[in-house]
Amino acid sequence: MRGTFPGLAFVGLVAGVAAWTATAPWLQALRISPLVVGILLGVTIGNTAGHRIPEAFAPGVTFCAKRVLKLAIILYGLRITFGQIASLGWPVLILDVLMVSLTLIIGAWVGVRWLKMEPPTALMTAAGAAICGAAAVVATEPVVKAENHQTAAAVGTVVMFGTLAMFLYPLAYRTGLVPMDLPTFGVYIGASIHNVGHAVGAAEAVSPETTDTAIIVKMTRVLLLAPAILILGLLLQRGKEANEGLTMPWFALGFIAVAGINSLNLLPASTVAALIQLDTFLLTMAMTALGLNTVISKFKGMGYGPLVLALILAVWLVVGGFGLTTLLMGR
Repeated sequence: MRGTFPGLAFVGLVAGVAAWTATAPWLQALRISPLVVGILLGVTIGNTAGHRIPEAFAPGVTFCAKRVLKLAIILYGLRITFGQIASLGWPVLILDVLMVSLTLIIGAWVGVRWLKMEPPTALMTAAGAAICGAAAVVATEPVVKAENHQTAAAVGTVVMFGTLAMFLYPLAYRTGLVPMDLPTFGVYIGASIHNVGHAVGAAEAVSPETTDTAIIVKMTRVLLLAPAILILGLLLQRGKEANEGLTMPWFALGFIAVAGINSLNLLPASTVAALIQLDTFLLTMAMTALGLNTVISKFKGMGYGPLVLALILAVWLVVGGFGLTTLLMGR
């Protein structure tokens, strides 16, 4: 820990600046989280003053990008309870499972087979679209063993289309393009918009009733992060030599365990709220560290693949989400 402290403190300082910057009214209006500001600051510093960062900081930066990230994903389970999910019934759970699984399958097939993208980039982009945006991208990173520039590319495209969706969904509803009642539209938003913040922003622009439903549906998708990572890890392990062993993403199991603890109301509400704030800062630190290690020159050769894949997945979420929501909700 003594060796990691200088870099840890440096990342914490930059993450603090990111958290403060994210409180700007115009960023809050766009639902741009501290995570996104953190990775942007990290990329900016890494590519303009990276050569001036002392070598002694490297272990701490790596520690944030790997260990702090996993701790933050575990604590992310405090945002949901199993009771919230049960209150919506089986149709919504089936809808979320279908949206997550189909989006991952489409993203993997189109990205790797059609666009010829590197598998880690394609899988992270698909996970971000399928589950919970930037948080899902960085949670998938240790499993697919991605490089920092691949993670940054996936985060960037997911955030861009999530922000676009936050404005288009309410507009489509107001103009009558989406013939749904308010609760059903909330289900549609929660099942198909990338990021949690953007889903909430889109729902709030319609009605409180829509917002309540959208949050629960969206957090059900978040809960699917753990099984998705576990299954992805098992699939990626197939065909490898037996002596390599199974790389089990234990932090995914920790995520489920924390969600279970939160479901039992074992902690005071004030403690949960404080831990969620801490978790947001830890995620911001992890994203900042990823940004610091992202050198723009590494993006050469990636082409437009991540952007095209993110666009295809965004269209699928809109069209496929509408079709499945209408079918399963009976409206």
